[in-house]
Amino acid sequence: MALIQDELKITKLKDLLNINMELPSYQRPYSWSVMSSNTLFIDTYEAFKDGIIEYRLGSVILHKEYSGKYNIVDGQQRLTTLSILLFCLGDDKQRLLKVKYSELSNDSIITNFVVLSKRISELTKEERKKYKDYLLNQCTMVQIVTDSEQEAFQFFDSQNSRGKELAPHDLLKSYHLREMNHEDEKQKVEIINSWENMNQADLDDLFKNYLYPLTQWYKGKEGLGYSSSKIDSFKGIKGVNIYNYAIYHKASNLYVERFNADGSNELLASKFLNQFQLTQPIVAGKRFFNYTLHYGKLLEQIQKQINRFHDCEQVPSKRSGDIYILRLYECSLLFFVDRFGLESLTRSVMQQLYSWSYSLRVAMNSVYPQTINKYAKGQHERANYGIDMFATISEMDDPEGLKLLVLTKPEIDDNNKEKYKAVYELLCEWNGW
Repeated sequence: MALIQDELKITKLKDLLNINMELPSYQRPYSWSVMSSNTLFIDTYEAFKDGIIEYRLGSVILHKEYSGKYNIVDGQQRLTTLSILLFCLGDDKQRLLKVKYSELSNDSIITNFVVLSKRISELTKEERKKYKDYLLNQCTMVQIVTDSEQEAFQFFDSQNSRGKELAPHDLLKSYHLREMNHEDEKQKVEIINSWENMNQADLDDLFKNYLYPLTQWYKGKEGLGYSSSKIDSFKGIKGVNIYNYAIYHKASNLYVERFNADGSNELLASKFLNQFQLTQPIVAGKRFFNYTLHYGKLLEQIQKQINRFHDCEQVPSKRSGDIYILRLYECSLLFFVDRFGLESLTRSVMQQLYSWSYSLRVAMNSVYPQTINKYAKGQHERANYGIDMFATISEMDDPEGLKLLVLTKPEIDDNNKEKYKAVYELLCEWNGW
């Protein structure tokens, strides 16, 4: 199974769109912004007006199944947008617009249809006809076809690593999909659909501002600069790995899965085991997708708990530094709950972790990501120097151990006492300052 040489070619858009293309279940929702769609219109229309003989629209990577169906591995966003544009020009036979899209995709398709329709309405009837003909016959794409899904993803990774950098979570998706070759198809579809229905910006935020820093800070490492070059932290243990540590973790993950799935025993059915720990390695494949969904939901629960526990003045968010401090607070709660469970998130725990997080806010006039990174490792001289909070939590055997941490009052100038009055008063009340 490999690249199909006969189908590797530069092809007209007309011929490409006539292929029996499908959107596989693992594809992310259609999400091109109106700005991107408008740019595509402007670029192709200007090429048409300038009389450019051939206008290249990039490449498309397809996986050809034995049935003759072509799954789109890369190029879905552009192809869907081009189909919308052609529909606006009167071509209502576009195959890609007849496939089943998710609700998120449908909303984006409708929005871009409205915008592109307005642009097309600016053209004369004759211009529309000639522009449509130009799109179909003089706009081309590089067509790459393989009969191996795994090889298609390899092309996908290499194509994007040489061009515009792909989002790290998209690279992780393709990596872990390759580890799911032997999974049940129905289960695979359910897992990927759940992943793809997550807001992509939220996914980026989850890894960049929570999961990556947390998996580094407790080890005393840098939690900044998450990018495609640092996704190894989330690649996990591959199925073919047979070293002792790998077998141990794969076996323990399998045990937890079976424990939670076993409804025949009343004791088992009454207790649901937490499947993941931020201080433990991921098992590659479906476990990665479940891991992501798990921490996305857990973070939502933490954020709701903060909203119930504090009023808005106690968790300010007007300045960028305020946002960084709030994320630090969320990270500390997430890490604590990951180790001990939501039921252990008592009032005293909330007070202690709030006091630790917001001591930095009242101590500093300006807070940057580097400030947070230094403080998280217990290395900031302006507040609680020497308290490596995440390493400390990772070594606790009992949640009560958090109460034994003694926080010191930082030096606070009068400006911050007034600017963050609600925060300062709360810290004084809880800590006897």
